[in-house]
Amino acid sequence: MKNKPSILLIYTGGTIGMVQDTKGQLCPFDFSHLYRQIPELKKFDVTISSVSFDKPIDSSNMNPTDWITLAKMIETNYPAYDGFVILHGTDTMAYTAAALSFMLENLSKPIILTGSQLPIGTIRTDGKENLITAIEIAATTKNAKPVIPEVAVYFEYHLYRGNRTKKNSSEQFNAFQSPNYPPLAEAGVHLNFNH
Repeated sequence: MKNKPSILLIYTGGTIGMVQDTKGQLCPFDFSHLYRQIPELKKFDVTISSVSFDKPIDSSNMNPTDWITLAKMIETNYPAYDGFVILHGTDTMAYTAAALSFMLENLSKPIILTGSQLPIGTIRTDGKENLITAIEIAATTKNAKPVIPEVAVYFEYHLYRGNRTKKNSSEQFNAFQSPNYPPLAEAGVHLNFNH
């Protein structure tokens, strides 16, 4: 019997992890209620666990000390999980992806960063699709090996190499691009990987 892939969600902060409280104010999402907020995740044949920074931070405040914390969280949990999805604010997501790609050498598992332009608790959020597809990519294998054994950024139907990504918009859902390297995958009706 095949074991379910196990994915660890790491929430650092950012818009994707925000919901409105009863007063309409944005506050960090309680990831123990993840399946209530995103019931589509129940359809995955994947085991999902989550951990958060002790104090979620705005990505504009992300710094090298936070990158070290993140790398250590991945290192500590590396043997126990098949892949990692990092929920991150968009302002410095590309910088974090680049830093992790150089800090975490010889990877054999996917580390996918994603986020959103609108909070996950809003009606038009892009966060649900970004999160769902990032988890699917992190769990995808071929011949019992991960298809994407590296640090990557997934945003608005495109998966980009972590150290080839840049943010190009604060207003559009397609907020990232990789001008000097082709996408690693595109999501449509199917996930199409660029082998």
